[in-house]
Amino acid sequence: MLTPSYPIRTDRLILRPFTPDDAQALHAIHSLPEVARYLYWEPRDIEQARQALEKKISQSTLREEGQALGLAVELAATGELIGDGVLLWHSSLHRSGEIGYIFHPGHHGKGYATEVGEVLLELGFNGLDLHRITGRLDGRNDASARVLERLGMRREAHLVENEMVKGEWTDEVIYAILQREWRARR
Repeated sequence: MLTPSYPIRTDRLILRPFTPDDAQALHAIHSLPEVARYLYWEPRDIEQARQALEKKISQSTLREEGQALGLAVELAATGELIGDGVLLWHSSLHRSGEIGYIFHPGHHGKGYATEVGEVLLELGFNGLDLHRITGRLDGRNDASARVLERLGMRREAHLVENEMVKGEWTDEVIYAILQREWRARR
């Protein structure tokens, strides 16, 4: 079980559970075509964003495998919601998980995803004692691949045209890092 001590602070960011007050800000991010480009869903209208938010609100604690921990990411200096991070707990037997993140394009290229990724890896390895954490992405998403590489994750697989997403065959790339590798980097 993992119940983080909120808020989680980094040098520039605050990670916290989502609240109903995040609806407009989440919609401002999830409604953008460039945000949804490499994701399974199309740009979301306000009602779809509210439905996604309801799910995120319930994801502030990991009690058992199969659950996700969803964290709102805001700028510490302004309180602006700029994205979200997720830690998925896949298996307690195999001690495996996965990380992911979404950010408003106006905040790309500033290292925020890497900063959030570090927190997610720490929560997975120290909080859940996971053995292995992966990151999966659309093969065209070079920016996300660079984030995972900066986190010390290795590219382990490139699955060619393995999924039909939004009417087209897409490649999936999988990155991973083991707990011992992550600890050695620290």
